Amino acid sequence: MDLQEQYLRELKKLFWENSLNPDEYQLERLAHFAHLVTQKNTRLNLISRRDVLQIIENHIFISSYIAEYLPNKISKFLDIGTGGGFPGIPLAITRPAMRGVLVDSTTKKIEAVKEFISKLKLNNIVAENLRVESEEFKQKYSDSFDLVLSRATVTLNILLRYSLPLIKEKAYIATIKGGDLVDEFKTAELKYKAHIKKSTIFELSYKPSNARNEKGKKLILLEINK
Repeated sequence: MDLQEQYLRELKKLFWENSLNPDEYQLERLAHFAHLVTQKNTRLNLISRRDVLQIIENHIFISSYIAEYLPNKISKFLDIGTGGGFPGIPLAITRPAMRGVLVDSTTKKIEAVKEFISKLKLNNIVAENLRVESEEFKQKYSDSFDLVLSRATVTLNILLRYSLPLIKEKAYIATIKGGDLVDEFKTAELKYKAHIKKSTIFELSYKPSNARNEKGKKLILLEINK
């Protein structure tokens, strides 16, 4: 069995165990993406070396799984600090009606992401090699997004500061984090209370290996009024 076929089997098992039913084409694309990242990772550090063996569960599946907690009405998302394309590429595969911009300030990583997008034939996302706080990015994407995503790259406080110039009048901010989030929440709510309409924390538990969320991963979803 080749690596991509192994990845496909792992994905099918995880989705099936959790009563999720993406179509075969989406699963094949996700497995293909995992294979592309694994190949590229031998030359460029997109995910940690020790994490390569767990790429399906820790990166591909979890990036797809968060789609279950996101509102259906989202049309355009921004993935801040996408690194190797997480969670933006799996999300673009599992929610093909959404359009997205994947941004990272590291040129080599964004070049890899552009290559992945091309090879996966994804026409609903683009990659940008910029800093989201730069005037160039803010001018290009002002008031554009109804969802901002980030995978534990910055604190909630900073994520809100980055997001406000880029979101529409009503939008969502979603971030995957672990650990104790109480202080981070307090700081963010203290400064941005007027903008936070609602905040929800989802425990990212899933079968079979994380049924009680032993890994401690959470999705923070903020509903924002600009």
